Amino acid sequence: MAKTNTKIRKTKKSKFKIKLPIARLFLHAEFNNSIITLTDLEGKVIAWSSSGKIGFKGTKKSTPFAAQKATEEMIEKLRSLDTKSVHLEIWGAGLGRDSFLRTIQGTDLQIESIKDKTSFPFGGTKPKKRRRV
Repeated sequence: MAKTNTKIRKTKKSKFKIKLPIARLFLHAEFNNSIITLTDLEGKVIAWSSSGKIGFKGTKKSTPFAAQKATEEMIEKLRSLDTKSVHLEIWGAGLGRDSFLRTIQGTDLQIESIKDKTSFPFGGTKPKKRRRV
């Protein structure tokens, strides 16, 4: 049986204008980077931004200024989607947490809720036995 060589034409995808009145913003604030993810209420990722994506490298990625610039880029994306209110979820103990919140509070977005999902140790592991001499 002979193979037929068929060519598949790729057409340009038609872009749809998305309107998202209520969105969720997730901040993953690490000690080395700050990652912001924009989702709808179901959890489908629409856009993301990070300090590294903005152009900061090395130790400058972990600064509050880098997190602020990443948040400003995400706010521009929110404005293009006609978003009026957001739910915030913050994870991590990095330096970008405060600048993320201050930048969003300085805009016209209505903050519906703020959740802090940072895990912290409790109890811990069992200590080593004492050394016998």
